[in-house]
Order: sequence, then C-alpha cells, then structure tokens
Amino acid sequence: MSLFKKIFPWIVSLLLLFSFIAPFSIQTEKVRAGSVPVNGTMMQYFEWYLPDDGTLWTKVANNAQSLANLGITALWLPPAYKGTSSSDVGYGVYDLYDLGEFNQKGTVRTKYGTKTQYIQAIQAAHTAGMQVYADVVFNHKAGADGTELVDAVEVNPSDRNQEISGTYQIQAWTKFDFLGRGNTYSSFKWRWYHFDGTDWDESRKLNRIYKFRGTGKAWDWEVDTENGNYDYLMYADLDMDHPEVVSELKNWGKWYVTTTNIDGFRLDAVKHIKYSFFPDWLSYVRTQTQKPLFAVGEFWSYDTNKLHNYITKTNGSMSLFDAPLHNNFYIASKSGGYFDMRTLLNNTLMKDQPTLAVTLVDNHDTEPGQSLQSWVEPWFKPLAYAFILTRQEGYPCVFYGDYYGIPKYNIPALKSKLDPLLIARRDYAYGTQHDYIDNADIIGWTREGVAEKANSGLAALITDGPGGSKWMYVGKQHAGKTFYDLTGNRSDTVTINADGWGEFKVNGGSVSIWVPKTSTTSQITFTVNNATTVWGQNVYVVGNISQLGNWDPVNAVQMTPSSYPTWVVTVPLPQSQNIQFKFIKKDGSGNVIWENISNRTYTVPTATSGAYTASWNVP
Repeated sequence: MSLFKKIFPWIVSLLLLFSFIAPFSIQTEKVRAGSVPVNGTMMQYFEWYLPDDGTLWTKVANNAQSLANLGITALWLPPAYKGTSSSDVGYGVYDLYDLGEFNQKGTVRTKYGTKTQYIQAIQAAHTAGMQVYADVVFNHKAGADGTELVDAVEVNPSDRNQEISGTYQIQAWTKFDFLGRGNTYSSFKWRWYHFDGTDWDESRKLNRIYKFRGTGKAWDWEVDTENGNYDYLMYADLDMDHPEVVSELKNWGKWYVTTTNIDGFRLDAVKHIKYSFFPDWLSYVRTQTQKPLFAVGEFWSYDTNKLHNYITKTNGSMSLFDAPLHNNFYIASKSGGYFDMRTLLNNTLMKDQPTLAVTLVDNHDTEPGQSLQSWVEPWFKPLAYAFILTRQEGYPCVFYGDYYGIPKYNIPALKSKLDPLLIARRDYAYGTQHDYIDNADIIGWTREGVAEKANSGLAALITDGPGGSKWMYVGKQHAGKTFYDLTGNRSDTVTINADGWGEFKVNGGSVSIWVPKTSTTSQITFTVNNATTVWGQNVYVVGNISQLGNWDPVNAVQMTPSSYPTWVVTVPLPQSQNIQFKFIKKDGSGNVIWENISNRTYTVPTATSGAYTASWNVP
C-alpha cells in the first residue's frame, strides 16, 4: 500500500472535521469570495406530545418547501428507530436498525411513520434545499426481549461512586435478540456484559441503581461529575469501554448515514457518555461515509465551565446546545420586567464559543411536564427569538412547539410572530454587528449588511420593560434610506441620517426589527370581524403562498383578538402579487372549519409607508 493510501483517510477525516466545527467561519469565507451568503437556521421538527398517529414524516415532506422558503436550512428530526412501543417519543431505544420496517414491540411504524416515509421526508427536505439531522441516542437501551442473571451492587443515587450494598444477583432486562428483524442489517445481539448497569431487578420488582460486577466493569469515565459519576441515566446503560459495543455503534453509524442520506446528528445525553467516545465515533463515520456530518451534542448544564471542558476534551468535534442561554431567557421571562437585559449574554456559549453554540429558546425537554421543564414565558419568546435569529453569534434552532403550538397544554402557535424574525434572518441579518447592550431594559444591536446580499442590514431592539428608543449606527451605506419595523409592532418609519445613524423605537415588553424598505414586501394587517358564534375564537388565515401556509391549515397564520369580535394579524407579503386566502377556525381538538365561500382575493400593494390594513367580514 502506498504512503498516500495510508494517510488519505486521515486527511479526509481532518478536512471533514474542520469543515463543520466552524460553520460561520466558512460562511464568512463565502462572503469574501463574492458568493451570496446564507444564514443557517435549524428547526427542531417535533415536540414531546405529538399524537401517536404515524404522520410526522409525511408532514415533514409536505411542509419542507414552505419552511425552506422562510429560511429554515436544516431540520432536526426525532429518533427514527423503534422504541418500546408505537407511542415512544424515541428516547426509549429498542432497535437502532428498525426505522419503522419490522413488526417489533407491537408495531411496524414508529410514532412518526414508516421507514419508507422517513426516507421520503429526507428526500423532500433535500429537494427543498434543507439538510436533515438525525437524533442519535446511544446512552441506553430499553424494552429488552428477555432477562439475564447478573451480579450487581447497589449504588447511592446521589453519589454513584458509593456502593451501598454487597454484591448479589439480580434479574436484569439486558437481552436484546430483535426477533422481528432477525439478522437483517446486523447480527449483533446485546447481552448483559455490553452494559454497565440498570435500575430494575425483575426478580424482586425492585427499583435501584445497580452497577454490574464482572471483569473490567465500572462506570465509564470521563463523564459529568454530577451525582459523583453521571454515567448512569436510565434503562440498561451501554458500556462504552466494551470493544464490541464501540464496534457495533460505529457499524450502525455508517449504515445509518448510507441508508438515510442524512447530513448530521443531534447527539443525545453526551454528558452521560465517556467524553472520548464521540470524537472517535464521529471521525470514523465522517471518514467512512465521506460526508462532513454536522453534529451538535446535548450537554444539558447551566455551568459554562462544564461545556468549555467538554469542548476541549472532544477537540471541538461537535457543537453544543447553549443551555445557559436558554436559562437566561427563562429567568428573564419570569422576572416581571425586572431582569437586567445587559446580562442576557453572560456565561453563555453564544458569547464565549459562538461558532460552536447552537442557540435555542426551548425544546422538548424544557416544555411543560418534562424532566427539564423551564418554559420561557410566551410574552418573552419573540424577544428571545429575535436575539438568536438576528445576531451574528451561534447557530439558532427554532422549536416546533413554539412555532406550531402545544395543544396538550393549550399553548398557542407563535408562527405569525416568528415568521417575520425568520425573514429578518433570511434576508437582512448580515454584516458587521454593533451592540447597544447598555441599558437594564432596552437593548439593541445592528447589522450593517453586505454587498452580496442586496438591501441587507437591520436594527433590532428588545425590552422587557418600558418602551423607548436608541440611536444606533447601521452604516453610512444606508444614509437616506427609510427603515420600517418588519414585525409590524410599530407603524412609523426611521430615516437614516448622513452619518449612518437612526433613532429606532420599540414598544414596552416587545421587539422591533427595523429593515430597509424594498420593493419586495409589504406589511399587511389582516383584520376580520367575526360576530357569529362559529367564528368566535381561534381564527387563522390560510392562503396560496408560503407566508399564509400554502393552503395547509397546519401552517396557517394565527390571528390575535383585538377588540372582540375583531381579530388581526400582520404578515409580510410579496408586493404586487395577487393572493388567494380564506379565514379558518380551529376548535380545541385542532379540527378545522373553513369559510363556506369562494376563495378571497387580494392584490398586495407596493409599499410607500408602514403596514397596510385590509379588513373583511365573515358570513
């Protein structure tokens, strides 16, 4: 074998690694090269309480283009493999190779659909120009096919390094034979020695944290130091020191990427898995598949020192979710307007490691009823999303439960409030950033824009207290231009002076994103008077373009009550375009009532001032 053949895989591995550990540096290079820049925006396309109906993959395929049109560039999809039942959200992993193909655990499909539908969803996302990230759950396995007798010792739940019993034999659920799949794709069968411990003794019906005894058996290290050693989390805990386990997970990774053609991973519970595992695993899978494969790890801790340590120990091989930033948003939203907004960036990855920070407002674990519940109050969410979507730091992730709502807890969709922010990121949030984070209530920042992105640049203001204004610099290239509030929260305009400055305003407890006026969009305020009982609540507008949902009620724009029975919503629409639309109503179960009339029509005017208002009555 030639020297080149020997070193080529290592060269590829290094190139693939560096191509994704700093995605925004690459974006900067594209700007310098003269190509049109594109801001990356991820969407977590699921929430915990989705119905067990097998329709999510079909929804992904149906909505891919409309999401891409709004500037979503990647979808993080939930675990696609077989869990403990058809209703498993995906984190009770049974068979990594069963993507909804085999009759196991009482079902062929998963909660989200079949393997065929999953592949079709990925293809649809790719056709729309988006990447797809798979959710990888390696920490544990659940739903074993049988039990085995294992020597084990109880450990203190608060200090897993402390043994609190003698060794005795337990009946552990550790036997995985995958009878429905057999040896298809892999003949590997899991046995007790592939695990470190479990939390259930079937013979005694006893719930404890058990550490297995045996040659070389110990909790993995290095892992998070919470509870002494946080290797064990739940179910049967994989032993990442066992060579057969490592080999099988590598084989699966190569198979999964080749089979599905996904573009990256969201890595679950990384703080419970030895820190040296994922750099090795990612290097192997990237090299074997010849794909760069973006990766973001879930190390859920509000201690940034732990996150920095993990990044160091894993050689920057993956990004991390910015849990401390989420916590700042949560605290701010609960502070009744008394949070010091100057501290919003303090102790965050967004500030310290911007190229490796995946920024978020909420996710499936922080939503109501979940283990990490810390739900950011709805009034603050547009402010938080403006912060992650229009600033230069970080790779923002939009949560499905925020965008589409969470019916189980009657949490309304914020689509109509988030779409303008997504458009701001897609079209305007480029170029040099200037910060005006100098007031306890009102903070702001500007982006100057770049020549390669026509008419880009913006000025953003958010406040958790009273409204007000700030003089901010947007660049001399904008001198004489008129800026308007893309969110529609303010109807006035700002003219940039000869030195590139403007006085931008924001309402109390609100957000305003000021952008240059163009001939591309107008702000239309839809107003509907719905005096009848049928049209008394939950009004939406849906139409034939992406901003109005492309006739899909799931993506319809929710209206808000003004003075009953009037409902309003402001939507950015393409100027001079003839659109068709209808008003619809959704009941408490999400059932849709359509207007029993022909499609309404409207021609969007060319903007000469702020938002336009158009009013209709329903029959």
